[in-house]
Amino acid sequence: MHPEILRELTSQRGRELQAQAHQAIVARTASRASRVSRHSTGTPGEADEFVVPAIPDYVDGSFRTATAEDKAASQPGPVPAARPAA
Repeated sequence: MHPEILRELTSQRGRELQAQAHQAIVARTASRASRVSRHSTGTPGEADEFVVPAIPDYVDGSFRTATAEDKAASQPGPVPAARPAA
């Protein structure tokens, strides 16, 4: 077999084994986490205490100060014309 093909097959097999090992680690971690949550003696409403962090509205990290409804209510609408358009 050509050395380049053999080298590529070997590296492909290595990547596959590495991916399998990673999946096994993830599965083991998930199994341990579920086992801990099953056997923990935490309070019944413990999951409700999770608070989602605020996400900025704009790229620079600033937050919107007024909602669109507040802005629309505070700004006057267009002035109607004195006579109908032709």
